Amino acid sequence: MFLFLPFIIICGCTEKKIDTKAEGEKLMQVSREWSESAATDNLEKTLSYWADDAVVMSPGEPPIKGKTAIRAMIESTSKIPGFKISWEPLNVSVSKEGDMAYMIEQNKIIVNDSLGNPMTEYNKGVTVWRKEADGSWKNIVDIWNAAPPPNK
Repeated sequence: MFLFLPFIIICGCTEKKIDTKAEGEKLMQVSREWSESAATDNLEKTLSYWADDAVVMSPGEPPIKGKTAIRAMIESTSKIPGFKISWEPLNVSVSKEGDMAYMIEQNKIIVNDSLGNPMTEYNKGVTVWRKEADGSWKNIVDIWNAAPPPNK
């Protein structure tokens, strides 16, 4: 019995190793799926990627806090003529505990000018993510600012 005690203590104290690379790849796929959802009229699905306590910080605007305010933001942007948004995650860093992450992303917003011609705005951004109790990733901070157009 006493010979097994050290083995039990050692095995009981080891931390569960998180595969941060796999979690990062999973999270980048979640971000891509979110971008696809944002291109549709499915408000509920698009909203579902944010945590209830999320904060959105868009250029020149005060922080938008919580899902009710974020819902209002999405509803108002959907009324802007020609509005489209898409993004692509560039890289991700997941905490060693596997419960928090941040992502560097680029996005593109298209709106129509007063003559109905599309205008494109390029942005760079950072998103912060939290892994929820059910294992899903939710965005908790979404912030971006202007970037130069991509080189062609």
